Amino acid sequence: MLTLPRLLASIASIALLALGAHLLWSWYEGAWVRDLAGELVLLREDWRLWLGGALLGWSFLGRLVLPLALAGVGGRQHMADERRGALQDGASGSRLYVDQHGPADAPILLLTHGWGMDNTFWDAARQDLGGRFRLVTWDLPGLGKSKAPRGGVVSLAGFAKDLGGLLETLDRPAVLIGHSIGGMTIQTLIRDHPTSQERIAGIVLLNTTYRNPLTTMVGAPLLCLLQKPLLTPLMWLTVMLSPLSWLSKWQSYLSGSTHLAMRFGFGKTATRRDLEHVSLLATKARPAIEARGNLAMFSWDATGAMAALDRPLLIIGGDMDVITKIEASSAIARQAGGAKLEVIEGANHMGPLERADRYHALIAQFALNATNGATKPVIVDECLDDQLLDTGQEEVFARSEVEGSVTEHQSSAGSSSGLNVPHIGRLDGNTSKSSD
Repeated sequence: MLTLPRLLASIASIALLALGAHLLWSWYEGAWVRDLAGELVLLREDWRLWLGGALLGWSFLGRLVLPLALAGVGGRQHMADERRGALQDGASGSRLYVDQHGPADAPILLLTHGWGMDNTFWDAARQDLGGRFRLVTWDLPGLGKSKAPRGGVVSLAGFAKDLGGLLETLDRPAVLIGHSIGGMTIQTLIRDHPTSQERIAGIVLLNTTYRNPLTTMVGAPLLCLLQKPLLTPLMWLTVMLSPLSWLSKWQSYLSGSTHLAMRFGFGKTATRRDLEHVSLLATKARPAIEARGNLAMFSWDATGAMAALDRPLLIIGGDMDVITKIEASSAIARQAGGAKLEVIEGANHMGPLERADRYHALIAQFALNATNGATKPVIVDECLDDQLLDTGQEEVFARSEVEGSVTEHQSSAGSSSGLNVPHIGRLDGNTSKSSD
């Protein structure tokens, strides 16, 4: 649902472009006035030229400057050269781009990205987890290299059907991981296809919700009020004017407005590489497909779906998430009963990118326990590369919900042995207990 701030930023970007063009045109036309001698002379105000030129330049070059103020240096390099995926038929009639990375005989992680993104969202996960796990990533229908079913039908039910189809192609049960709409897709799979659990070793939901995202994001009362009279018509208008919407998206990207909008999905630790990556992905997403997906989310509700889950469940959210507030993650944990809820301090909706070390450590330990059937927690330090363990002196806050009660504890990641996450406790069945 970062579509909404992007929409506002795009409107502002177009307004600046129009204002710049108007000022330049008004300077060129000038105004005919009579001088002291009574002669007609063309008067041009230079400030219109300079301001109009500056606005026009910003409209197409702003992305070179604005990110410098929005995010810090650093970030992960992406792995485009190492992708060797292929298209395959999806169960919903789509054509799905699927990529695999890591040892063929390792535990399987099947990852589903958020809306407007593609499988490259998981590049950091490939780097951190690809040595110990077999990562299967895919592009949701209509995004990235995947093709939507005929007619451009976009629905959570269709995504879930495709996800279930991917599970059937794997040689053993996998841990499902979903971010944002990816988590919504997993919940839809459990609700609509309960027998799919036979192919599931465990589930990890990242920064997601359980119903219409407008109801669980910052400003929900106003957004829900505007859904039918404003937001829904805007989505359909985007579908009908798709070519113009496409041009508008690229102009917004060039001006840096898309970067400004996407920055609202990050916490304090955003890097320019991550911000540029998600901004470019959001721009490449087909406007009509994206709008249809938003419409599908407006009418989506999977309240209580995870109550039927009989597999281990880990939910990770950020305490700064403005798109899927942490209360949504907490609600899913309560509905599921024995779920484990982890709250990452300082993480916003793009937590899997900006706090990749925290997310991946929790995912790795959970996945090893879920796939090995461990009765004791597997120590992360023995399973992840040094790159993942080098996390500095930052703190992690975790919240666990067990039988309706909430406990909070804090751990330091600055020990000499690497990342230590003692609050991941036993994961037997679908019950999780915290231990120090």
